[in-house]
Amino acid sequence: MAGLSDTALANFVARASRVVKLRGVVNVLITGSRELRALNRRFRGKDQPTDVLSFVPESVFVDALAGDIAISAEIAKQNARGLGHSEAHEIKILVLHGVLHLAGYDHESDHGVMADKEAKLRKALGLPVGLIERNGRAGNRMQKGDGHLGSARGKAAGGSARATPAMAATPARTR
Repeated sequence: MAGLSDTALANFVARASRVVKLRGVVNVLITGSRELRALNRRFRGKDQPTDVLSFVPESVFVDALAGDIAISAEIAKQNARGLGHSEAHEIKILVLHGVLHLAGYDHESDHGVMADKEAKLRKALGLPVGLIERNGRAGNRMQKGDGHLGSARGKAAGGSARATPAMAATPARTR
């Protein structure tokens, strides 16, 4: 992704995980819309691409893993262009959204708790308008990827991050 190295991405994931008190490794897959569509179809029964999917580990035996996040580089690029910010910022916005879901937040049922948390963290992390704000409150959806799945299992404190193509978990949330 232009303007965002693997190291910079891993550092951002670690920082976002730390501020939401998510413990464990977060794997991030940045891929194309074709793969996100396949994952969306497989895990959510929706035959359409989406910008971000989050997955929590299936097993309680995977304590070191907080979860996986898959992001469509193509949709991120379109959204960044449409919203007037960099692709790197858009990837970070999507990562933050995914990390919040992995930490147990759910904007479909929490009456604004996740939206408020995302807005505060976005400002603290120096990011432009967040997903919930632009899609839910503003009604300004750049790329559709509607609906969310299941419930993420939250963990407390710390964490590490790495960018990887691994996707060995079940879906927790989507955007």
